[in-house]
Amino acid sequence: MPIETHDIKVDTKGNTDILDLTPRLIEVLNLSELSTGLAGMFVIGSTAGLTTVEYEPGLVNHDLRACFEKIAPEDGEYQHEATWHDDNGHSHIRASLIGPSLTVPFTNGQPILGTWQQIVLIDFDTRQRQRRVVVQLVGE
Repeated sequence: MPIETHDIKVDTKGNTDILDLTPRLIEVLNLSELSTGLAGMFVIGSTAGLTTVEYEPGLVNHDLRACFEKIAPEDGEYQHEATWHDDNGHSHIRASLIGPSLTVPFTNGQPILGTWQQIVLIDFDTRQRQRRVVVQLVGE
């Protein structure tokens, strides 16, 4: 079964910046010679994650951020920060809860997603970054 590897690069603002990657995955699928299979997506780094959400303003601009602040508050005490003398202990905790990867089936060059479902990258780090998402397509 053929495998293709592609990169998606995005600039983020950090601080729980949420970016819709669905159009970028569709671009990758349109470049591919594969029409049906699985798209494995993996964000490089330990302070960002990939998931699916309904990408609407209330959820991405408030609700998700508020939820993560309750679970791993930015001003909490983290041994990571004491060890490395930095400020992103909460970023690592939040990213580990989401996870760095996602598998999305596709057919006819389109991801199989629900009507209100989009693929998002969430950057939890405390600064701007360029993120690299590796996309591996397996299929025919």
